[in-house]
Amino acid sequence: EWEEEDFFWYTRILPILRELEKREDNIEHLCLACTKLHQALDEGNMLGKRFKRRNTLLKTLYKLVDIDSDPLSLKLAKIILAMKVDGKNLLSVCKLAFKICRNEKNYFIVQNDTLLDYLLQVLWNEDLQANNEAFVYCMAAIKVMSEKEVLRLKMVSQGAVEMFLELMKQINNVKEYDTYFSKLGRLLVQLTGTLRILANCAQARRRLSHSGAIPELCVALEQRSSDKDVCIWIVSVLSKLSTYNDFCAALADCSRCYIVFLALLNKYQKQQDLVIRIIFILGNLTAKNDQSREQFFKEKESVNTLTSLFQTYYELDLNAVTWHHDRKKEGKEHLKYPSEAEDVLIKLIRVLANLSIHPRVGAALAAAHPVVGLLVTVLEYKSVDACEELVINAATTINNLSYYHVENSAVQDKKLHLAEMLLKLLMSDNMDAVVEAVRVFGNLSQHHEIRDFIMQKKIYKFMIALLDSKNREVCFPACGVLLNLTVDENKRAFLMEEGGIGKLVDCLQDFGPADWQLSCLICKTLWNYSENMTSAASCFGGDTNALLTLLTALLDEEVELECSLDRDIKDCQRVYWEREFKPVAEKLLDRIQSHHS
Repeated sequence: EWEEEDFFWYTRILPILRELEKREDNIEHLCLACTKLHQALDEGNMLGKRFKRRNTLLKTLYKLVDIDSDPLSLKLAKIILAMKVDGKNLLSVCKLAFKICRNEKNYFIVQNDTLLDYLLQVLWNEDLQANNEAFVYCMAAIKVMSEKEVLRLKMVSQGAVEMFLELMKQINNVKEYDTYFSKLGRLLVQLTGTLRILANCAQARRRLSHSGAIPELCVALEQRSSDKDVCIWIVSVLSKLSTYNDFCAALADCSRCYIVFLALLNKYQKQQDLVIRIIFILGNLTAKNDQSREQFFKEKESVNTLTSLFQTYYELDLNAVTWHHDRKKEGKEHLKYPSEAEDVLIKLIRVLANLSIHPRVGAALAAAHPVVGLLVTVLEYKSVDACEELVINAATTINNLSYYHVENSAVQDKKLHLAEMLLKLLMSDNMDAVVEAVRVFGNLSQHHEIRDFIMQKKIYKFMIALLDSKNREVCFPACGVLLNLTVDENKRAFLMEEGGIGKLVDCLQDFGPADWQLSCLICKTLWNYSENMTSAASCFGGDTNALLTLLTALLDEEVELECSLDRDIKDCQRVYWEREFKPVAEKLLDRIQSHHS
């Protein structure tokens, strides 16, 4: 075998090496010679570590590395990697590979070559502890490659995702007291940076899900909480994955994730890029899952942490010189809008809004004066024109909290001040803001002080006008406010004054069987209004006959389900019509008929 190898060396390999030594001036010829050399080494079974003249070959190749040519460097890197080098030689060639890959001009030569295969082999086969620095450059080169779709898909098909997670497991198994624990932080930055890019790819996400990526990422995040760069990349991966239900569920199952997130928020409170991603993740976790809402709320200092963050970023936003687009003064330069501080506040309030949906958590938050105080502050210092999403989110959260009637409710304590702030929203041109304000008034108007405020400020006129919108999302809360106003006998006359009766009847006509909940609300309002009537004509005026006809039609069992196609919806509507709408509509119809000549 040695004789055969010698013969092959002298007849096939050595001539090519001499050719390489002679032609340093001609890159094209050198590249061609490298291709021939790689093929010859493969043919002679001389790739790898067992070839006895390996050192001679590598010396010749390393002399050529200094030539400033990326196409040549690519050829050399592949041969050197194929020789299964280790130690300093592996570090050197991985640095060379990274240098080639990070140059955007080399995209096509890298894409159409097999360098990726050799780099993945390094991660598969070489020892992490002995080659951790080489792994950093190897992973950095792969990260750059992953930005290109063709190479990204190739990676996924070759099992790279599973390998990356296996590598993360190895890193996670290294304990903090080990000598090279801190050195692996640089590798984790490159590894998690690559995973963040792969998280955009559906095929890669499927593999991440099947390979249990979330628990490993959580372990790494907790172990590396002192390494800000690693934390930012891991949180970036989690923020992307948490937008998908299966990953969000997996994250919720990691029992320590809330503890880790809270610890990071406290540790890096003014690190906006980290904070905003963690808050975004918490928003996703609490968006649909009641258990997640309760679990997060129960963690020690969870609400205090959110309140502290709120205060920090509110002050940052207040002190920042911010510009937003003024349509009347086009041509001026403006800073990013919303500002980074506003963006944090928007996402923070989203978390509070989600938490407040849970009955026990919502009731506790309604009594949390610092939380409600900060939400009111947003309405005080921000206009809906300046930052629409922030103001509307604050109003939505206040609406959620105003639903709870609890002892020491901070919302009820501030209800009149809140009403003043909401009046500003009602006067805005933003319909979403108007609807949120009306919803809050729907809850607050259960208190007589707010009903007096609504009458005093003539807000009831606005509510009646909204009934013309033909939009259920607008009509429903507006009708809720009107219903509450008719509880007070001395306020009922406003409905006739403002043409409210006609508008309610029109609303009943428009929505009718399509929305029994709203129809029921309208009938309850008219029932309260007509409590002390002496004649139908004086109470309902010219709308009496239309109302009688409409109520008769809506109480017909044949009509009651005509708008429903879906069987489940039909069943649900049937129950609501039977239990809620029918009793009040029948009583109203009887009252009108008994007072109608």
